Amino acid sequence: MELSSCAGSELLLTKMACPAQVSEKAAVRLRLAGNIFTVDKTLLEDNCEYFRALFQSGMKECKQEEICLQVVSARGFLLALRVIHAATYGLWELFKSAALFICDMYQDLKEDVKCLPKELTDYIESLIPSTYVIIGTHSPTIKLLQDFMRTVCYFDEVENDWKVLTHLPLNTSTTMAGVAVLDNKIFIVGGVYDITNKVVDSGFCYDVASDTWTTFSSPQQLRYNCTLVGHEGYLYVIGGEFERSTMSSVEKYNVATDTWNMAAHLPRPASAVACTNTMSRIFICLWKPKDATEIYEYLVDRDEWSLVTTLIRHQSYGHCMVAHRDNLYVMRNGPCDDFLRCMIDCYNLTSGQWTAMSGQYENSKGALFTAVVRGDSVFTVNRRATVEYAIEDNKWRTKKEMTGFPRIGSMWTFLLRLPKKTKEPLGKEDLTNSQIFTASSHVLPSSSVDCYY
Repeated sequence: MELSSCAGSELLLTKMACPAQVSEKAAVRLRLAGNIFTVDKTLLEDNCEYFRALFQSGMKECKQEEICLQVVSARGFLLALRVIHAATYGLWELFKSAALFICDMYQDLKEDVKCLPKELTDYIESLIPSTYVIIGTHSPTIKLLQDFMRTVCYFDEVENDWKVLTHLPLNTSTTMAGVAVLDNKIFIVGGVYDITNKVVDSGFCYDVASDTWTTFSSPQQLRYNCTLVGHEGYLYVIGGEFERSTMSSVEKYNVATDTWNMAAHLPRPASAVACTNTMSRIFICLWKPKDATEIYEYLVDRDEWSLVTTLIRHQSYGHCMVAHRDNLYVMRNGPCDDFLRCMIDCYNLTSGQWTAMSGQYENSKGALFTAVVRGDSVFTVNRRATVEYAIEDNKWRTKKEMTGFPRIGSMWTFLLRLPKKTKEPLGKEDLTNSQIFTASSHVLPSSSVDCYY
């Protein structure tokens, strides 16, 4: 696009609005208040009803190489072009987020997607859907005792089976660790070696795209039984314990610079804090003995914790919290500490109202305490079944039951977008039998965890 007489900031806007050169064949010159713009004619016609009507009207403007406009100022026209190019206002991010949402729910939205233009459906189908992933509880080991169970597994929904994605490095601990996903990478912080509660002093990161593990620095305060959450390029490690003392400290990790800084302390010491994020906001549950579950929001810009609401339930506290749109779902043990039943309460951030979910949910071996939301569904898992619930107004309706995860113990579950061309899974036998890895096939190198496979 060429501009004859715009100066200063408007010239900058011009460069941002149309960074690519326009070929003469596809271009049209537009004159506005003494300024001349050379713009892609197809771009205008595809994205603006005014120009679409103008170019299809049959009037002389359809064939003119230069058109004089009186409808907007030069600056207003530049801003309109910036929106069309989706260079600002988050339109590209919104477009991609919407496409990923449809991709994750493609089976449910198949009929609706048919009404979209082919180029949009092709784009959606080219994206990678989220996959349900799980990590069990494991302590560090040595090469000779490498445990075949020390794996990160994913659920293959097509084959209805759990498969191995990667193996944990030998000196990684997920026992009482903080585990989170940020930018499609797994991060592990803290964790202990054994019953002495000695803390692992390195963080570990798994990059799905390159299939590699790397290490990163630990928080300034070593801790275990902590909570880790990712948010907009940062990790937050929340509370936890050290030398059997519960802490209120919070630290913020800048992934780009590999640096930790202290953040606002929790309102009171807490460990194993239930946490979720939604609508670009971070929320946690704190238990206030003996009947109150308080929800706090971490205000990132102000670096402070703000009390959002309090849930009063007799002898019950929130074990897990997940978010769906503007709803926070708190999963807690049933009446009289019945851990085989799970009660769910929903807090709507927009209305500020609590709703008790109808019915009770089976919670065999803590299944609902590791819930993950994908699209309009919730995924839970235990040894018996992987269950997908459809999120409805006042209830989670069982949508589908699939193969359970054939292991016991505490688990972390989350979503990852796995590359379409991944290595061959190791197979079901690696999940269920007691074979030992051989040095030639599955044992990790003992000298480094930076890269393997």
